[in-house]
Amino acid sequence: MVDLPRRSLIAGIAALGATACSKINESPATKGLFKAAEDGHRALHRALASKQGMAKEFRPDQRSPTFRGNGSVTVADPFYQQQLASGFPDWRLAVTGLVEQPLALSLAEVKALPQRTQITRHDCVEGWSAIGEWQGPQLAHLLDAAKVKKEAKFIVFRCADTLYGRDYYESIDMVDAYHPQTIIAHSLNGEPLPEKNGAPLRMRIERQLGYKQAKYVKAIEAVESFDKIGQGGGGFWEDVAGYQWYAGV
Repeated sequence: MVDLPRRSLIAGIAALGATACSKINESPATKGLFKAAEDGHRALHRALASKQGMAKEFRPDQRSPTFRGNGSVTVADPFYQQQLASGFPDWRLAVTGLVEQPLALSLAEVKALPQRTQITRHDCVEGWSAIGEWQGPQLAHLLDAAKVKKEAKFIVFRCADTLYGRDYYESIDMVDAYHPQTIIAHSLNGEPLPEKNGAPLRMRIERQLGYKQAKYVKAIEAVESFDKIGQGGGGFWEDVAGYQWYAGV
């Protein structure tokens, strides 16, 4: 895989996020420019990297000494807090939407699936990075078990946390959904996910920036379009701050 300049990309997306609150960005012309730039960026990545193009992986001794929490670092919901205190015995991960066989998996069942371990770098749109070791099943295993229908074009992640009174969500296309490094992580650096990092389950979509890595995941939904989900941007920060939906690195 061609290694595009990560820092320049992060700086560009950060600039987009910083200007997204400006009234000028509400104009149809500006939105059209952002959409054209996003589509061009996505097309470039798709041209340079096949479905199996891999993000760089690192050695255990290269892991960061700490892996900070960002965005939501807790979930105030009483059920979540009770589950957190008891090891999430009643937590269920739903797989729904355009599937022939909906699923509702316990944390133990998620851990019983074939597992992948990968040490990768998390790049935040705010400009910081950290290297962590993640473990969990590939999303592809769950999608195949649920028998995703052919009309599904996107996978939406529903989360337990809220920001600014809105439910957090994110989405990816089927190329990233079936990428071998796209996993549902339950472990960070050999330990169960800490609360600040998204316990009990979070996404790792290693070829995209940090805001795509949904935390506190409670449901995975196969959809044909996300136009009517949230504000139609395909994710929380895409809706509220104008971030790009495709955030490849």
